[in-house]
Amino acid sequence: MRELSLADRGQTLSLDKAADDVAPTCLGVARLGSLQTAGTTFTLWIQVRGSAWVDAKEGRFRLRQGHWIAFEKESRPLVQAGRNSLCIGLSLSVDALRMLSELADCGLYAGRGEIGRADMRVALRLWRDALKSDLPAHGLRPLLLHMASLQRGLATNVQRCPGRSRSRKRQVFGRMQRARLYLEGNSHRVVRIGELAELTNFSSWYLSKTFQSLYEESPQSLSARLRLERAADLLRDTDMMVGEVAAASGFDNCCSFARAFRARYGQSASRFRETVAKLPPQSAKSLVGSRKLSAATQS
Repeated sequence: MRELSLADRGQTLSLDKAADDVAPTCLGVARLGSLQTAGTTFTLWIQVRGSAWVDAKEGRFRLRQGHWIAFEKESRPLVQAGRNSLCIGLSLSVDALRMLSELADCGLYAGRGEIGRADMRVALRLWRDALKSDLPAHGLRPLLLHMASLQRGLATNVQRCPGRSRSRKRQVFGRMQRARLYLEGNSHRVVRIGELAELTNFSSWYLSKTFQSLYEESPQSLSARLRLERAADLLRDTDMMVGEVAAASGFDNCCSFARAFRARYGQSASRFRETVAKLPPQSAKSLVGSRKLSAATQS
């Protein structure tokens, strides 16, 4: 297998010369290092320690310990590690993805999520084993299968996608996942359907219909929910004024923000900030994704 591409101690690396026929590469970013992958490979990252920022065609994302994120080709993610942090990854060519589908009739898709400590330790061990292996294909198989298992929750939705063949269903699902990731990476503004249509190479009508059927939520509705959750995060984690939070979450004015926030969380933004300030960090975090705060929590 190719040697490790590691950006460490403030080092900056760019893999823009990679090609589709290059063997899959283990990647690593640590301690203020930054690495940008080529636009010809699928990449998947796992935050092992600390935190990192990722900038890609789909937007900007914050990774914390236990988070994973995956990008389709052409995304060219730039991963920037925080101080004392470690993020490991894998850059997969078309052949590597094909090998995975032959191994277990499954695939890898764009998206993001969280994993437990045990799965994270397994991923790190398999990543290191792949580096030591003298047989690229053999050494990569356990790691590919483990990474596919991290996405088992996503893969169950493949059959819900339109298409006569499993290959077509996977293709459609992959594009829908990329559209969803784009919405998540642009939660600071209103995203137009035309942007998602261009990203996925689907018509606006087909995209909207398929997205609604797959996720039981329209792109517009998801975008609005993500913007409100971003606002709740900012209220919880920063000292920004409510008007600044509204602007940073893509709302044109404070009145529209106030109405939307109260409709989702059942109280004003100011009251929400007071409420979460009294709660333990984990409890405050869980409230951000809640539809409305319970009466007991508000009291």
